Amino acid sequence: MQQRPADTVSAVVLALGLHVVLLLLLVFGLTWTRSNAVPAYGSPVSAELFDPDALSAAQRRALEAPPEPLPEPPLPEPEPEPVEEEAVPLPQPLPEPVPEDAPAEPQPQAQEQLPEPDTIDQDAARREAESELTAEREQEERRRQEQIDLTERKQQEEAEQKRRLARQQREEELKKLRAEREKIRREAELAEQKLKQIADARARQASDQAAESAAPPPGRPDGDSDLAARYAAALQEAIARNWGRPDNVPLGQVCRLYITQLPGGQVMSVEFDPSCPFDAQGRRSVEAAVRKAEPLPYRGFEPVFSRRLNLNFTAQDR
Repeated sequence: MQQRPADTVSAVVLALGLHVVLLLLLVFGLTWTRSNAVPAYGSPVSAELFDPDALSAAQRRALEAPPEPLPEPPLPEPEPEPVEEEAVPLPQPLPEPVPEDAPAEPQPQAQEQLPEPDTIDQDAARREAESELTAEREQEERRRQEQIDLTERKQQEEAEQKRRLARQQREEELKKLRAEREKIRREAELAEQKLKQIADARARQASDQAAESAAPPPGRPDGDSDLAARYAAALQEAIARNWGRPDNVPLGQVCRLYITQLPGGQVMSVEFDPSCPFDAQGRRSVEAAVRKAEPLPYRGFEPVFSRRLNLNFTAQDR
């Protein structure tokens, strides 16, 4: 026979009630026993000491005789028990029903069928939980690794930026050094050119002075002076024909220049004496006129031809 939950609750309640009643009876009995107890003490006992040798014969016989039994004290009358207002009957345990004789009470409703645990579902749930835990661990490990990679990338970028800045600084310093060296080199070249020009000018001046003292320009020492004069006039005419006087060059101003040429009148170079009063624009215009007049007069003037001409060019308008 299946036991119902209501029967279990009733049995528990009755057992608790029985224990409570027994506890009350025990407390009441202890209280009543203490209130009716007879005191064990009485009147105090007195005694006198005698010397046995000083006793008479009669007293000795009395002492040697066995004592008579004392009468028993009367029993105390029992006190009437207190009448309780309402006597609570003790709960009696219910007799256990015999399986054959106990009637089977119909159940008010069908008992719910408890589902049996599904081992497969539990295994699947456990595996799913383990897989989720593993996925969370892997995701956490990936996040940690990404953080480590990000930190390493930042460190690498910072190191690369520092190297780039250091390289740029070195390149800038090298550029400055190259610029300074180039400046020094140009200054040295300019100084060398100036020294060379001064030396050339002094050498030309010395050679011109020597040539002027030896023979009239531009002929040779053994040449015809008339032919040399006509050669100088032809050169002046050829250059003046291709020259346009700048406004800042006054008429009649004379500029001494040196022309280096090849046989046939091909011009190699044009140089100006430091005493030439023409400015840079006037000198460029004269050099351009010499280049335009190329080839310079040559035929008929072979006897007085000179590779280096010392010519005094006079500014004139045509």
